[in-house]
Amino acid sequence: MHEFDSKDLKRLFGIPASQVRSLIKAGHINPLKKAGRLSYSFQDLIVLRTLGSLRAAKIPTQKINRTLREIRESLPGELPLSGLSIVAVGDRIVVREGQSLRESETGQYTLALEFVDRGGELLMIDKRTNVQSSAAGESSGNTASDAIDDDFERALALEEADFEAAIALYRACLEADAKRMEARLNLGRLLHEKGRLDDAERVYRGSNSAEPLLSFNLAVLLEDRDRAGEAMAVYRHAIALDPALADAHFNLARLYEQAGNARDALRHLLAYRRLMS
Repeated sequence: MHEFDSKDLKRLFGIPASQVRSLIKAGHINPLKKAGRLSYSFQDLIVLRTLGSLRAAKIPTQKINRTLREIRESLPGELPLSGLSIVAVGDRIVVREGQSLRESETGQYTLALEFVDRGGELLMIDKRTNVQSSAAGESSGNTASDAIDDDFERALALEEADFEAAIALYRACLEADAKRMEARLNLGRLLHEKGRLDDAERVYRGSNSAEPLLSFNLAVLLEDRDRAGEAMAVYRHAIALDPALADAHFNLARLYEQAGNARDALRHLLAYRRLMS
């Protein structure tokens, strides 16, 4: 596996050396010392990326350090922090465990329905943005488009209370208008969260639209199905559609690193850094 040095960390994440040393001291990252220099694994980079994302969300450093410590203490055995997706939701820190999310400070599970997670592995859809975009430009009155908008809003409201009803309404939106991308994204995401991976994949693949977020979500799903080769191809497609999709660059870099392709891993890490700076 490729190893990274302190210069790589600086150009990739811009994290001060003092904070890196603090993470090492706390045991959050575990670099190896070779010939008097520290070298970092890609697993360490995932934790450092998380730190960078939390700092960018203006989460106080003290709260970040406390939360990382509490999360580490709650993990079974030797499971590393890099095995989780840790993201900021407003001023809170939320941890993704499989297809569930929990608030780190309270342990309470939360549904990812009110934010777009651009710093983790599963891209969520902001329901307020979706509602606004789906309704934008539509005239008032009892039109077919208005009916689809109503079904979409009802589906959003029912996701917590009645999963099956929400699924049915999202499907109704797509049956009425297969190009309703926000309904397709939400339907696929909801099925993915509930572990209905075959259904979610069919939903994502059921559109011919060139939508980078759809490709990104499909790639995440393929990773969860242990189909890394296919996921890499779909991440590359998402990047071709939107070269500024930073998370796709990072996830693709991780898969390249796992495949032993250090050159392409570093290339996409640098692209991620440029986009996030």
